Order: sequence, then C-alpha cells, then structure tokens
Amino acid sequence: MEQKNGVRRVRIEVRRAPDINDAMEELRREYAQIQGVYEAAIREINARLQTLDSEFSFKHMHNPIHHIESRVKSLSSIVKKLHSMQCPISISCAKKTLHDIAGVRVVCRYVDDIYRIADLLLSQDDISLILEKNYIENPKANGYRSLHIVVDVPVYISKGKLFIPVEIQIRTVAMDFWATLEHGIRYKATDEIPQSIVDELRACADVITETDYKMQEIFKALQMVGDKEDESPESIVDADKK
Repeated sequence: MEQKNGVRRVRIEVRRAPDINDAMEELRREYAQIQGVYEAAIREINARLQTLDSEFSFKHMHNPIHHIESRVKSLSSIVKKLHSMQCPISISCAKKTLHDIAGVRVVCRYVDDIYRIADLLLSQDDISLILEKNYIENPKANGYRSLHIVVDVPVYISKGKLFIPVEIQIRTVAMDFWATLEHGIRYKATDEIPQSIVDELRACADVITETDYKMQEIFKALQMVGDKEDESPESIVDADKK
C-alpha cells in the first residue's frame, strides 16, 4: 500500500492462473518420454508371440495365431479415460492406474488356441500375470467374448531393466468379427441403442459362439483322420519305398 499526497493507493498483484495450453504441453512432453518404452514392450510381446506361433506350427503343423494387432494408447485417449475414472490428469497417475496404455490383440483360429497361447506366454519365467478377465467363460451382457490378460514384460533401456504392463486381448476370428461389427454399430449410433437391438446383438454373439465351437470340432476331426492315415500300413509301406 502506498500513500501519496494524502491519498492511499492499494496495489493488487494479480497472478496469472496456469494456462491450460501450458498444462497440455507439459503432458505432451511427459507422454513423449514414456511412449517409446511402451512401444518397446509391445515389440517384445509381439516377438514372443510370433516365436511361439512358429514353434507350434513346426511341431504340430498348425498355426494357432491368425494375426496380431497392437497399439499404444494416444494421449487424448489417456486423458479421456483418466477423466472418466475421476483421476488426476497426469502421466504419473496414468502409469499407476491404467493397465492398457500398451495393448496387443491376438486373433486365434480356434477357442483352444486362445488358452494354448496364453499358457505358453505365461509359462515364460520373466513374464508375470497382473490381471485376468475371462469373457469367454463369463461373457459381457452384450455378448462380448475374449480373454484379457495383463502381463508385466521386461524392457531393457540404457539405465537398466523396466517391467511394463501390457494388456493382451486373445480371441478367435469369429469373436473378433462380432466385436468389430458391434463396435462399429455402437460408435455410429447417435442415441442410446434400444434394448431390442442389444438383444439381437447378443443373440448373434451366441450363434457365432456356437459356430466357433463347431468349427473347432471339425478341425479336430480332420486332425484325427490325418493322424490315422499317417499310421496306416499303406503309409508305412509308402514311406519305406521312399
């Protein structure tokens, strides 16, 4: 407070509130620092899955994996999810709270292949299971089916070894077909989907699941036929002639 010519003057200091653009820029810088580590974790998981698929194909003449997809969650998706969870909007909170920043989707041919791939991956001594959600045995209300596991995978950087969580969704081609179309329908819907449509989608999921298991049984039956042909006297004679 100042006094000049008998008049008191009060000086008020106005501090500028943190600019939202400054906060977002800081988030972008922090996200850029961790993005590469999560990408490395995805590469590590992908390499192990491809090795398991190749080895299984060599031993059993069958590729359990149809294809693999992967992604690192974008910054906008991270912010949106933290907001929905009513968590502080920060990268440190995201690392502690979110298990799906790094995500891998494994699409298998048959239901048995799902559990086979999960078991083979989890049997590796430097992979540890954090969380498992089995939506095959316990489908979601809308009919969604898939096996979700979150694992810690080692990533080697210049300062040493880090364990990074990766969410792995493992499903069949049929499950992926339904999930992709269902997501597209929900995404394009401007209003809440009527219950009758939800029921129809669940009914479609049930039909697809039944077909999934039937195709697996057909595959097993053909395998048994092939095994019997390999063991038949004619095949043994033919092999001796060669």
